[in-house]
Amino acid sequence: MKPQRIASAAFALVLCAMAPLAAAPQQPVQMPTGVATLAPLIKEVAPAVVNIAVKSKQPVEDNPLLKDPFLRRFFELPNQPAEQQTQSVGSGVIVDAKKGYILTNHHVINNATEIIITLRDQRQLKAKLVGSDPETDIAVLQVAPENLTQVAFGDSEKIEVGDFVVAIGNPFGLGQTVTMGIVSALGRSGLGIEGYEDFIQTDASINPGNSGGALLTLKGEVVGINTAIIGPAGGNIGIGFAVPINMARSMMDQILTHGEVSRGRIGVAVQDLTPDIAQALKLDKTTGALVNRVEPNSPAEKAGLKAGDIVTAIGGKPVRGGADLRNRIGLLRVGDKTELQVVHEKSIKTVYIQIGQREQQKAEATEGIPRLAGATFSAVERSAQPNRPKGVVVASVEPNSPAAGNGLRAGDVIMAVNRQQVETVDALTKAAKAARGPLALNILRGESRIVLIVQ
Repeated sequence: MKPQRIASAAFALVLCAMAPLAAAPQQPVQMPTGVATLAPLIKEVAPAVVNIAVKSKQPVEDNPLLKDPFLRRFFELPNQPAEQQTQSVGSGVIVDAKKGYILTNHHVINNATEIIITLRDQRQLKAKLVGSDPETDIAVLQVAPENLTQVAFGDSEKIEVGDFVVAIGNPFGLGQTVTMGIVSALGRSGLGIEGYEDFIQTDASINPGNSGGALLTLKGEVVGINTAIIGPAGGNIGIGFAVPINMARSMMDQILTHGEVSRGRIGVAVQDLTPDIAQALKLDKTTGALVNRVEPNSPAEKAGLKAGDIVTAIGGKPVRGGADLRNRIGLLRVGDKTELQVVHEKSIKTVYIQIGQREQQKAEATEGIPRLAGATFSAVERSAQPNRPKGVVVASVEPNSPAAGNGLRAGDVIMAVNRQQVETVDALTKAAKAARGPLALNILRGESRIVLIVQ
């Protein structure tokens, strides 16, 4: 956080920080002289956008053959550390000046050992990670609340295509930079950047290092957290994406209240209701989510949902399609109750449903797979994205854990263990326990398919 990702030599999807963008007023801000300018707006909101410098440890990728002690002695190869210190930069947005809370991207601070915030006035503050959610790419930091400026929240559901927006971030580590554009599209998904995608697309110039920056309306309200671009070799070509602030704010509230994001499920497989499907089913509606399958004993079955039902609204708000329904459910916590408006055999009914627990399991050393200790896994949810590969998602990896040292990264999709396909967490656990030697993990990492050898 959909269009398909571009995977070629000419184009690459690059995670990057972006500033929130939003809708424009009738006239641009103007000076008394009559010259149109955004300077007063920028002076007001820029102090709330910070630069983030991150130190982290990354595993050193090496040929597995060169790990053999005999070969290292034979070729007189020097010993290499398992990890190396790395530095990176990103951006963040102060959303609570009194408590020092900052919103940014998960990928900006992932595996961080030290986080330093630089304010507009060049003050530097040490930040701590309050919590993060890899599946929406949102993280919450906290600094000492010393004379800070916060940005006002906007409503990302009220912006429209064509609205003017302003992006503020730290591209290429140059320092705070402001760009302007319009909202190019809403509800972008299918990019494969994150597990839950409902992006705002903008043509405001976004470049690497902008990740976590603010997307602002011309009223100075944040409506998105910039997270990714599509461009040749990582450069800007006017296609950037931001996580809607309503989604980011929901994740932040869960992190601040419960310390983590507890995401649930209702147990259905869905797809978009296209005009062709609507015509075949003799329906007047052409938007919504078609239920293909209902899992036994799931919250959906208990609520009375049936295969062939059309979900047209959730919580009183219209559903655009399968991905939209999945995203909206993903914002709810386990145990929350909501209502669905459903078309069942041409009749409209309201279904009340309670969000259930999603399968998730943490690999601990006591489970017999110490090499994967510190990683949290969940099965790939393909209900709204049937083209996603089957496998198990690495939901999170604790810094300095065995899993991190062996090269696992949050967002990896493990498709096979020692050539044995795995589609559930239980299958992954059984395959890992059964292995007597190294684990050969077939992994989808971004657009690349790799084999990771875990000793």
